[in-house]
Amino acid sequence: MASTPGKFVAPKKATFSSYFSKQKTLTYPDSPLPRTSLHTSIVRCLSWSPLGNLIATGVGVSNPTLRIWNPERTNIKFSTELRGHSSTVDKVAWNPEREAELASAGADGTVRFWDVRSKGCVGVVKVGSGSAEEILNVAWRPDGGEVVVGRKDDYLVRIDRSTLTEVSRQRQSTQTNQIAFSWSGRELLCCSGEGNIRILDYPTLDELYTIPNHASSCRSIEVAPSGAYIAVGGSDALITLVDTTDWVCKRTFDRCQGSVASVSFSCDGAYLIGGSDEGHGIEIAHVESGEYVHRIETGNTVPVVQWSPKDYSIAYAPSDGSEKLSLKVVGMFGSSR
Repeated sequence: MASTPGKFVAPKKATFSSYFSKQKTLTYPDSPLPRTSLHTSIVRCLSWSPLGNLIATGVGVSNPTLRIWNPERTNIKFSTELRGHSSTVDKVAWNPEREAELASAGADGTVRFWDVRSKGCVGVVKVGSGSAEEILNVAWRPDGGEVVVGRKDDYLVRIDRSTLTEVSRQRQSTQTNQIAFSWSGRELLCCSGEGNIRILDYPTLDELYTIPNHASSCRSIEVAPSGAYIAVGGSDALITLVDTTDWVCKRTFDRCQGSVASVSFSCDGAYLIGGSDEGHGIEIAHVESGEYVHRIETGNTVPVVQWSPKDYSIAYAPSDGSEKLSLKVVGMFGSSR
């Protein structure tokens, strides 16, 4: 299936595997040095920009760096390096309202805001210190006005973007893993270590509902583009699809081979993928039917995966093997144009 520059044509479910099997995989090495070099580091997080024109990756431990990639150019000389963190970069997220701005956070307890046009840091907020206060999660409110970070000690910290100040912090009653905003910005969805989804009012962070979801810890979460569903990955190797109308689990996807570290919907919400710390390969599932339609062979574990917000391209970062230092993209950026 040929693609047209600037125009995305979605393949139908019946032809999806045939379409995707023809796509090439592009590799973006996160170092100009040989992979045996001690100066390189594992890609720990990635994020597509809101328009799908850029990809940010965060690395650590020995070389904490953010790197901004143009998906159409794999050579590292075309990327932008951003430095400032003193320890592992664990999370990176783009401002949903500003294409050139992103936030990063990690083990040094700081949230840093960056402008990729000026290639510099435009603000730093210190919200923790020490391993117990390490930042594990970052979520932008949809209007881009605030960021919420989740710390390892289960505190949720609100940060005002315009003033670069901490607004409030509140410790949660249970282990809190990944967090995500509803599209309205009036609710914050939290993965619980008890296997529940906790829905908090925003900005008060008062609990509104608790939705039982997994038999073990809920680890990852994403809201579908339409807002009709949320996908929740668990440490039980399952992904659940929850209808946001009645908060009932509609179906379960079971092909991840270990704890589900990331989940992602395609740009049109038609397909779903998950990343795991165990096994290998990326399984693509059709959301409405529950059918698996294609498998991407990776040869190693892939905990971090994300669909492009503008087309059927998938970015992922293998975590072991000879290619552990590389961002990869498979899909329309890897096809003939």
